[in-house]
Amino acid sequence: MIVGYRILFIPILLLAAPFYLKRMLRRGGYAKDFQHRFGLVPTLPPKRPGIQRIWVQAVSVGEVQAIRPMVDRFAQDDKVELVITCTTSTAYKIARDQYGSQALHIGVFPLDFCLFSARAWKRFQPDMALLMETELWPEHINQANRRKVPVVVVNGRLSNRSFKRYLKIKAIAGRLLQKLDVLLAATEQDYERFLALGAHRETTFQTGNLKFDVEVKPLLSASEKNALLGELGFLRDREAPIVLLGSSTWPGEEAFLLDTFEQARNELGLACVLLLVPRHMERRSELERLLRSSQWSWHMRSSGRVAPANTDVYLADTTGELRVLSQVADLAFIGNSLPPNDGGQTPIEAAALGLPMVYGPMMTNFKRICESLEAAQAARRAEDAPRAKQYILELLQSPEARSELGQSAKAWHAQNRGAAERTLEHLYKVLQSSKL
Repeated sequence: MIVGYRILFIPILLLAAPFYLKRMLRRGGYAKDFQHRFGLVPTLPPKRPGIQRIWVQAVSVGEVQAIRPMVDRFAQDDKVELVITCTTSTAYKIARDQYGSQALHIGVFPLDFCLFSARAWKRFQPDMALLMETELWPEHINQANRRKVPVVVVNGRLSNRSFKRYLKIKAIAGRLLQKLDVLLAATEQDYERFLALGAHRETTFQTGNLKFDVEVKPLLSASEKNALLGELGFLRDREAPIVLLGSSTWPGEEAFLLDTFEQARNELGLACVLLLVPRHMERRSELERLLRSSQWSWHMRSSGRVAPANTDVYLADTTGELRVLSQVADLAFIGNSLPPNDGGQTPIEAAALGLPMVYGPMMTNFKRICESLEAAQAARRAEDAPRAKQYILELLQSPEARSELGQSAKAWHAQNRGAAERTLEHLYKVLQSSKL
């Protein structure tokens, strides 16, 4: 299998290169340590006796934030040292900012080709490799197997889309999964899907979603929230309006929220404002056109953090700030959940903040999580856009209903913690067995 993968890798890379280069240019920041992608990473100091080195690969921002509980625990262990790599430029920046003092090295993950991967493996020399969520890189796993280094998938997840893709190549996916030493699935659904694809039952476990155990940092004080509201231009005569948040929105959802906001202001007379945080900042031109066609005063964060006073709509077209910006919201709409979008964005962080939320019917990547939220009366699921609008308008008019929903969400989140402890228990077992 690995020989065929190596043969196909270069032509596939060349075909995909224009798309990825265009995306890199739009997002920016990829020039930083670009040579790492070819395995030209620093040669790390020789390992000290009794010290085990763990290589953690986290593709993007979500995975980088999810590893926080593991990083904090390993950083306290004087017998463990960490190497962390990322794929996206934003994730790389956040990892350097958040974990720079806790890791031996933070770098960019090499392209999964034998020459590049082998070079990085030779220079890193890890004792264990951790892959976050659906990080199944054949060459990376092959390099680990050759060196008899255990490979563990942590917080393993399979979206509907990924699962359908792997089912088409089930034999290949099964062989790849069987090369893992341990697979730690985030949910029961993920656990069953990995087994259906051929993962070994005796080395596959459901440990829970690490994102439940990530502390929201920084947690803003009341005065800091007020200052942020002022920065967004939302304060009205020093009074805070109701803030409706579009959380990680996708195409079409910003127009839906703008229409809902207009109805709240024009027909219901509500003192509310709209904070839009799109999932992909490269859509800013499209969203700028949308806002220019509206009747409202608006501001784009990329043109300056501080908005003019009495701004109605604020477009946060940046990355890595959703967690902070969410803390000034009174109600959130969770994006990628209204057709034709499909998959949803995670509702976990909103729940951790006790933020009442509404989402559409297409939260397919978080099906079990959303079912649990709804059973706990901690979120409102709408079957279509009109019903979503209805729910949002009802909640904007009722502080009591928002408070009940938010409190239920926070309680639900607290009850689901514990994944980090279970995950670390398995990882330390692997580390111990690798010493023998």
